[in-house]
Amino acid sequence: MTKQASIYPQAHPMTEEEVANFLAQPLIAKLCTHNVDGTIHIVPIWFKYRNGEILLGTQEISRKVRNIKRNSQVSVLVDTTEPTLKGVIVYGKAEIVYEDVIPKRITIFEKYLGSENAPGLAAKLASTWKPVVIRIKPDHILSYDYSKGFGISASPDASRMTII
Repeated sequence: MTKQASIYPQAHPMTEEEVANFLAQPLIAKLCTHNVDGTIHIVPIWFKYRNGEILLGTQEISRKVRNIKRNSQVSVLVDTTEPTLKGVIVYGKAEIVYEDVIPKRITIFEKYLGSENAPGLAAKLASTWKPVVIRIKPDHILSYDYSKGFGISASPDASRMTII
């Protein structure tokens, strides 16, 4: 995992294992890309966290793919508010993948639909639009977990950290 370089002043971070377990849940990612006019395009999307990277399945025709082809810098938020606010923010570079797309999309869909329904959805979508996978390589990952209490103590190194 990439070194955590930022902190939330009011929440404790998750450990690497907690981040991996959190991202294994069938939560919805919010992918942020850059539009031509400088605004941010944000979309909810299914994802898979694997080998320190995030995989997202989509269609080549989508705005998010066009945006990534122009500017590969992206942000991804995965969070939950129940029972307590927890989240992971990934800052990194995205790459559009064209190889072995259907098997990769099936592994993403299995997380949400189970192994019996995932292949059918992947095939149906591929018959309608050209499928691609977005692979995000994190530059850094930020996490927060309010279930660990509220607020963190200041440390000598805190003055060198970025506060979000």
